[in-house]
Amino acid sequence: MRDGRWLVGYGLAGVSYPFYQVPCQARASVRHDGSAYVRSAATDIGTGTYTVMTQLAAELLGLDVARVRFDLGDSDMPYAPQAGGSGLTGALSNAVHAACRRLVREFLDVVRDDTESPLHAAALDDVTVTDGRIHRIGDPARGETYTEILTRHGLEELSADGRSTPPQAEELGMALSGAFGAKFVEVRLDPELGLLRVARVVSAIDGGRILNEKTATSQIVGGISQAMFEETATDQGTGRIANATFGDYLMPVSADVPDMEVLLVGGPDRATAVGTKGSVRSVWSAWPRPSAMPSSTPLDAASARFRSPSTSSCSERPASRPMSRGAVLVAGATVRRRIAPP
Repeated sequence: MRDGRWLVGYGLAGVSYPFYQVPCQARASVRHDGSAYVRSAATDIGTGTYTVMTQLAAELLGLDVARVRFDLGDSDMPYAPQAGGSGLTGALSNAVHAACRRLVREFLDVVRDDTESPLHAAALDDVTVTDGRIHRIGDPARGETYTEILTRHGLEELSADGRSTPPQAEELGMALSGAFGAKFVEVRLDPELGLLRVARVVSAIDGGRILNEKTATSQIVGGISQAMFEETATDQGTGRIANATFGDYLMPVSADVPDMEVLLVGGPDRATAVGTKGSVRSVWSAWPRPSAMPSSTPLDAASARFRSPSTSSCSERPASRPMSRGAVLVAGATVRRRIAPP
């Protein structure tokens, strides 16, 4: 396809990540003033674990997020796995879910024999939580706040522990599925100048339940550098890497990023209590890190044949050599590739 002097090509890549979840523990407490404190010995490496676990705990306990504190990073807290392998959110969110559900059950146990309580003899499946109150489903008037229960029974706080373990396919009667999706890319190639421009990237991702759409979206966008800039040049005589320094490494900048659209599709995964996929980022998204431009895309624009497709670099060289390797133009930014000629 041609648009003026530009050749236009389209590429499609399927992306997936295997199911991964490891054991995790968490502890939740509600204090006399009605605030909650939830913690686990996890880490937040900047991916937003603090934020989303606070949101999740607030939802599960029926509290405003301002009334919930989530803490981590202390080995005295309940055990949590590393922030890696795309498994922390799935593990920790389900541990927080278990702790908060068990905490509500602890409150019900306190008033089980309390005939003054509108929650007398109520079971966990009979109630829900909103605005800091436990009340019977379908009858908000029949309930009371956490503070009222604690005050009447002379308690300063109640706490409960929860844990998550990897689901078993045999028990579920279904295979465990990680996040997956598809990526669509449009590129433009100037065959006379050897300029390559990524015009658009669209990603459709099924990551199960998305706990925070904003942070999930920010995790999916990006990755063009994997396809366009990251190439290892090897000295054929010595076997050494010829571009092993930042002096030879092409650093992407903001001008290199085209329009990138993310479509979060699918729904909660029934393999986990929270509904996340077994492989999600700490920002609660599908992992599939984009090789955002399949290497065949510029070749599609040039109508060229190629024999050994690769997703590691777009500079694959078919016999016809449809493009120059001297310069690349990405979203309006001209950059020089410091790659030795073949």
